[in-house]
Amino acid sequence: MTQSGEPVIRVKDLKKHYGDVKAVDGVTFEVARGEVFGMLGPNGAGKTTTIEVLEGLRPPDSGTVEVFGLDVCRHPESIKQRIGVQLQSVSLYPRLTVTELLDLFGSFYAHHLRTKQLIDAVDLGERAKARSMNLSGGQQQRLSIALALVNDPELIFLDEPTTGLDPQARRSLWDLIKGLQAKGKSILMTTHYMEEAAELCDRVAIMDHGHILEMGTVPELIGRRFKERAVFFDTNLKLSSAQLGTLDGVTRAAQEDGQTVLYSRDVAGTIGALLALADSLVVEPKNLGIRQATLEDVFLDLTGRALRD
Repeated sequence: MTQSGEPVIRVKDLKKHYGDVKAVDGVTFEVARGEVFGMLGPNGAGKTTTIEVLEGLRPPDSGTVEVFGLDVCRHPESIKQRIGVQLQSVSLYPRLTVTELLDLFGSFYAHHLRTKQLIDAVDLGERAKARSMNLSGGQQQRLSIALALVNDPELIFLDEPTTGLDPQARRSLWDLIKGLQAKGKSILMTTHYMEEAAELCDRVAIMDHGHILEMGTVPELIGRRFKERAVFFDTNLKLSSAQLGTLDGVTRAAQEDGQTVLYSRDVAGTIGALLALADSLVVEPKNLGIRQATLEDVFLDLTGRALRD
């Protein structure tokens, strides 16, 4: 929280419609100072629209939307001086170098960080003189985040910052985000990656069809929905969900992306019954394993579909 006790973001009953499409339909949440708050949801869930309203890029149809205690519609310029924005897709001047772009963006603000400091922060020192069109995808993402940090913002918006990056580049950006939080920055981010949310976010909100379905820490979200462990194996059409749902200890059965998951309160009993059923049908549950329930399980349980659908 801020020293005045106010959250850095307060959203109450936010609505944003496009004709008959209810992009955001009554969303309410707060973000505390120093918090990394994540918004999860498939495409069309309303995440990006919510962020764009907070950034002052789109007007809300109704509801209360405050940043630093200021109404985003009444005080857009005051807010923009104190926030940093990394958009989901960005078009940079292709022939300008990394240094030139950071110098240009810095000139837009009354207060800005030194260009070399920004380049070092995102590990682009060896590419400082490279034109933006010659950067790799990961380097362009890091440059995009550097541009969001040029005014040393108190609050940073990151809209799917690691989409399309290879695992090494993604991990590098995770470290950068953790470093920003360690410096006291507040961050609101959207992501398509469950493991990213679990790794970075203090709290997450799961969105679908313009609504927040659940909100809390990752352990809270899992604990509310699952007391069981997950028994999983490659889906076999001979092992139907109806049969599997009646096995010892099983509370529910789900199938997703070629894998069957049985949520069980008695793992030993479930596996024994599963193997007996498979033996009677002369099939084998391949790649059989056991794990704790995850954020992915919560999302699937809430929405009935995988995050990337």
